[in-house]
Amino acid sequence: MSEKQSEIKSIYCIGRNYAKHAEELGNDVPSEPLLFGKPQSAAAMADGSVLTFPSNKGEIHYELEIVLRIGKDVEAGDSLKDVIGDMALGIDLTLRDVQSALKKKGHPWLRAKGFRNSAILTEFFSFPGEEETQSIPFSLKKNEIEVQRGLAKHMLFTFSDIFNECQREFGLKEGDLLFTGTPEGVGAIAEGDTFALYFAEEKKGSFQVKLI
Repeated sequence: MSEKQSEIKSIYCIGRNYAKHAEELGNDVPSEPLLFGKPQSAAAMADGSVLTFPSNKGEIHYELEIVLRIGKDVEAGDSLKDVIGDMALGIDLTLRDVQSALKKKGHPWLRAKGFRNSAILTEFFSFPGEEETQSIPFSLKKNEIEVQRGLAKHMLFTFSDIFNECQREFGLKEGDLLFTGTPEGVGAIAEGDTFALYFAEEKKGSFQVKLI
């Protein structure tokens, strides 16, 4: 585990932040950021290792995302560019069958979103800046076949929107992470699958799936 990985604090995530992803799941496109969280214990590294996941809770879906790391405690008047120094690629994993059952009951999603190894991260690297990142592609390969590709400019809510919303609602501290949403192409993981994460066509991390 890297030094920055060990410094992770709160993990904030945004759902349905790409219209095509909301549509592929049959969900309404939100009019304001749809926020949820994951515990620190959900974090795992995409460092080439084998990661374990439950085999008895239905389908587990992968969702590739850009992840921003808060570099200092946020103070009044700070903007995104004042506090974001680095970023990673991440995968927000979802127990989809569990989530569907919880949604029908009107219950929180934590059981479906916060399980162990459900927030997978590459090593952190330099954030080019909000404007510069808009047109840099990020992608995910499953068993060497590309399954997701996105551009930040297609997000419904920008990095700054997400940052401002989380700061206003919760307050942000050094080490907090912002998972910024996934493009279309999500799907289920299976035993033995290998995943590789790319930013600007450069491989940033990988992992293999083991179901237990």
